[in-house]
Amino acid sequence: MSSHDKRFVNQTNKKTGVVYVYENYPYWDKVDKKDKARRICVGKLDEKGNLIPTRRRKANNTAQLNEVQTIAKRCYFGATYLLDEIGKQLGIIRDLEKCFPYTYKQILSIAYYLILEDNSPLYRFTKWSNTHHHPFSVDIPSQRSSELFASITEEAKVRFFTLQGKRREEKEYWALDSTSISSYSETLKQVKYGYNKENDSLPQLNFALVYGEKSRLPFYYKRLPGNVPESKAVKNLLADLLDMGLTKVKLLTDRGCYSEANINEFYKSHIKFLVGTKTGLTYVRDVIDSVRETLNTLCNYNQEYGLFGCTVKTQWKYSQQRPYKEDILKTKKKMYVHVYYNNDRAAEDERNLFSKLATLQSELLTNKRVEKHEKDYEKYFTIKETPKRGISVTTKDDVINQKKRYFGYFVLISNEVKDTWEALSLYRMKDIVEKAFSNLKERLNMRRMLVSSEQSLDGKMFVQFIALIFLSYINNQMKIKKMYKDYTLQEVLDKLDVIDCYKIDGKDLRVGEILEEQISIYSRMGIRIP
Repeated sequence: MSSHDKRFVNQTNKKTGVVYVYENYPYWDKVDKKDKARRICVGKLDEKGNLIPTRRRKANNTAQLNEVQTIAKRCYFGATYLLDEIGKQLGIIRDLEKCFPYTYKQILSIAYYLILEDNSPLYRFTKWSNTHHHPFSVDIPSQRSSELFASITEEAKVRFFTLQGKRREEKEYWALDSTSISSYSETLKQVKYGYNKENDSLPQLNFALVYGEKSRLPFYYKRLPGNVPESKAVKNLLADLLDMGLTKVKLLTDRGCYSEANINEFYKSHIKFLVGTKTGLTYVRDVIDSVRETLNTLCNYNQEYGLFGCTVKTQWKYSQQRPYKEDILKTKKKMYVHVYYNNDRAAEDERNLFSKLATLQSELLTNKRVEKHEKDYEKYFTIKETPKRGISVTTKDDVINQKKRYFGYFVLISNEVKDTWEALSLYRMKDIVEKAFSNLKERLNMRRMLVSSEQSLDGKMFVQFIALIFLSYINNQMKIKKMYKDYTLQEVLDKLDVIDCYKIDGKDLRVGEILEEQISIYSRMGIRIP
């Protein structure tokens, strides 16, 4: 039904997603002294936007309606076609249709809008919809999009995650990372003050994301209370994956997820892992000390990474509490500790330390102490004060030298990966997750969440997550085909977006002219030419 014909009004059923068409009869109410309207349902729209009339509608009126509905429209097609084809290749459209049979086209259309209209608010969807060919084909006003978000259930989301996870499960590591998302809302229960990775002073939610190492695509996310640290969330997130039937789990996490309890849980659940860890741990320092004299040699140097590295096979002191026996099982498990040394990083760490020490010393000598620095004063300095000589400050050189001893080192641990440089290559996957977080916050407008209800928050995050899968595929293809030397991601989308199409109701869509450069972009993206 033409959105410009004021005689007819479209209205979406909140539960089913079916779009019904009403004939609108405006009139003046003499009693209430205001404009009113009487509406009669004349039918509903099918998947192509064609009217299916109600049985009681007379034949002559039906013909009149279909005549009104028949429209000719020229709109932009090239970029949404790219997304359609990606959705088919990755099974996104098929999986969404299985999980959201009545609303999957609305979900896709909003996801496409978020991708193509960089960081634009949803109230501008109407303008974009009028000029673009997209899955739902008709407008989704702000109220309808809010209803759509609220209709997205946890059960349907989990089913979608499961379907997508099984497409990516075979023999790949899953990179797990999290980020903080600030919110102005005072009604969302999980919005709490916590450690904010971007030093934002607002309360926040935490957003955990799971990425496939080989596919370079996300397949699962979970929102967490803002005051829950990463290391505390791993156990429940792992349980979620196992509950979905994803049993071949291999996890890759940074040191924010490291804890003794988590490593024990990985061994207990037979999870393969590669985890970044802190150099301050006793067993880690023991391994570093054991290789210190032999690490910086040519045979341990990797020119590609510009690092020294080696691997030590050791044992993890595993412990498991057994409530049924009321005891603690203790044993040893095989583990590989990968040690890396970076000269530049060591020099930078040393410069930063002495800059910090100089600031602390100045604060002490000028008697301008800062409360939050008190522990550092005590850790690094011996402070004496006498009536005649005043304050004297002496550095604790043994403490400083001990700290410097481990500058430039970083360590990975694994119960599967034996090779030093394979472990590092896998660990660099977390850079892709960081790029994904950047896309979510900047391009997909997730930096600050403005929704006020839990259901709307969950639904909006899910649609943003769907958009992220598409963006991740495009980014990965551009890297593989070395397209970034020629284009930015936005330039690729813009060059395709100008391809138009002409459609008349009841006839096949006709695509406009496609230039050689646009053909080349489709080909390099692995997409057939429309």
